[in-house]
Amino acid sequence: MGALLALGFCSVPAMAQTVAEGQARADYLAWLAREPAARAQVLSFKTFLQMKDVEDVVPTWQLVRTASMWRNCSGPRFEVAPVSAWQHISETLSYVKKHVQPVIGEVEAVSGYRNEGLNACSGGAKQSAHRHFYALDLVPVKEVSRDSMIRSLCAIHDFRGQEYDVGLGFYNGNRFHVDSKGFRRWGSDGKSSTSPCNA
Repeated sequence: MGALLALGFCSVPAMAQTVAEGQARADYLAWLAREPAARAQVLSFKTFLQMKDVEDVVPTWQLVRTASMWRNCSGPRFEVAPVSAWQHISETLSYVKKHVQPVIGEVEAVSGYRNEGLNACSGGAKQSAHRHFYALDLVPVKEVSRDSMIRSLCAIHDFRGQEYDVGLGFYNGNRFHVDSKGFRRWGSDGKSSTSPCNA
């Protein structure tokens, strides 16, 4: 159990309605118990995040959640991204730690790396930032209004987003997307013209 705790069992619970069925902590622990190779990969990933000083941004176990549509796509519910992509997510996490959390509080990661097949099935763009682990879909842990969340995230994106090459997208409800693949923003239909930051 000590090893499982080290892999991210201890974390703050977040809004259940945003988490896809089969991607809760208990499901993650069951996945680790079944997959010894996954345990080794997660430990290596966690060590990398510690070296980059971003291991405390969100629990490591949330970073290996794939797409919310994993079940419909017969894809993995959890997957560790290739090592070559870890640097990408460390840059995204750095932005979240320094600029997102100070304005809206702690966040929960509900989707991270998506392999090519899962990304295509779940409706992701061919060159989606999730494909190469630049991206996280996040929700605030504490209750915050959508309008307040949008105002805060758009303001910090205006101020610091270009410096970090941050993409900022909004879905319905309080789910939003952050990546470090390029400075841009968009609304729930994926178009830059509909970004609520434009209002």
